[in-house]
Amino acid sequence: MYVKTTNGVIDQYPYTIGDLRRDNPNTSFPKNIPTEILQSYGIFLVTVDESPEFSHRTQKVEQESLPTLSDGTWSVGWTVNDKSEEEIAAYDTAVGETVRAERDQKLADTDFYALSDVTMSTEMATYRQALRDITDHANFPNLDADDWPVKP
Repeated sequence: MYVKTTNGVIDQYPYTIGDLRRDNPNTSFPKNIPTEILQSYGIFLVTVDESPEFSHRTQKVEQESLPTLSDGTWSVGWTVNDKSEEEIAAYDTAVGETVRAERDQKLADTDFYALSDVTMSTEMATYRQALRDITDHANFPNLDADDWPVKP
């Protein structure tokens, strides 16, 4: 993505090579336009900064709307904001649904042990009960891999 500038001030962002061709219909540009030609038209490549680390549960990250110029390079950064209580609750609900679906699949994978012609071991019964109780875990719905019971 590019930014179009006049005297270092942003005219348009985002800006594309297609925009450059439309803005200059009487100019023949090569297929791959060299950086020097782009810069002579006030067009500069914009890099996107690496996304910062943040808590998916309690924060949201948004790309800044306009690039900034630093050390001769135009770049777009990120802003991290705290989520509202409603957004956190919605996140927990969605994660909880995903965890329940994973739990249900793990139970389904062991359902054959509960058939009347199969003797279920105590370990398997304990595992299956632990799966059913996963929603009572202290970390639910934000479980770590270590929070899940281990299949015998």
